[in-house]
Amino acid sequence: MTVTNVNLALVGAGRIGSHHARALAREVPGAVVTTVVDPRTEAAAALAAELGAQPIPTIEEAVADPDLDAVLITTPAALHAPAIITAATASKHVFTEKPITTTIEDAHEAIDACTRADVRLQVGFNRRFAPGFAAAHAAVSDGRVGEVRQMRSVTRDPGPFSVDPAKIAPWTMFLETLIHDFDTLLWLNSGAEVVSVTAHADALVRPDAKPDGFIDTAMVTLVLDTGAMATAEACFEALYGYDVRGEVFGAKGMATAGCGRTSDMTYYGADGASWDTSRRDTDLLHAAYVGELDAFVRSVRGETVDVPGAEAGLRALRVARAAILSVQENRTVSLKEIAE
Repeated sequence: MTVTNVNLALVGAGRIGSHHARALAREVPGAVVTTVVDPRTEAAAALAAELGAQPIPTIEEAVADPDLDAVLITTPAALHAPAIITAATASKHVFTEKPITTTIEDAHEAIDACTRADVRLQVGFNRRFAPGFAAAHAAVSDGRVGEVRQMRSVTRDPGPFSVDPAKIAPWTMFLETLIHDFDTLLWLNSGAEVVSVTAHADALVRPDAKPDGFIDTAMVTLVLDTGAMATAEACFEALYGYDVRGEVFGAKGMATAGCGRTSDMTYYGADGASWDTSRRDTDLLHAAYVGELDAFVRSVRGETVDVPGAEAGLRALRVARAAILSVQENRTVSLKEIAE
């Protein structure tokens, strides 16, 4: 079978962007990374040379190429909206890392630009493409779990935490970490909508940074319109490894997903039993990253593929903004208070 090539520009040659570009080039049939966009010319040039692509400093120059089909946006979150709008205006399909944007207003502007240009917009909610999470979703969808009563989603980054808190954008905990959990909970119980959000957050890993507004640990409680309750929790440091898990409990049973183990080997020795755990998201979720990128490329070709699009990005962002407001005002926030 002949596979039609899809030419892509990577916008943002940082850690996750470099991973995605290599995954596209090496593991997604027909994906061709033709351009690497980054104002940091050395970073762009190095990655472009590795992939046989062209380094370009601005997205405007990249999307001027008539042979370019789509862009992959992996810039800092605050820069997503203008990049999406620029790509859509040039009639290029868009894959953006989460969050879709950082504000509701910017999200609508980006979505409207894609709608006007009739281009595809996919948001990087990778857990939907992880086999365990997909199987849990299926168990809910086919009725095996029954009426959903409780849900839980967990994200804990591997430690020790070594990042300068001053380099982490405000509210990253909700907009870039827990945004995954919000999408996961809504997706696992498709059709349900969040009614209220109660969030608690603190700086337990780096309490010295708390006076500057830094938070590294959070727990969020969601109440859904079905009556189901859900929790999302995250921390920037887990010394045992990268920890991503989900749980759906219902009237007929329960489905769980997520495991940090690198293999199913358990070592038994004099000190007890142990196993190795993943220390990077690109290791634990590599297959999920490849899956979402493959789905995007197939959708650009015109195939019908179920991917998280504009609606999913906006729904998760509204919950994130509600969680931020809850922490700011120390109260439960009705989702009706957040612009749709």
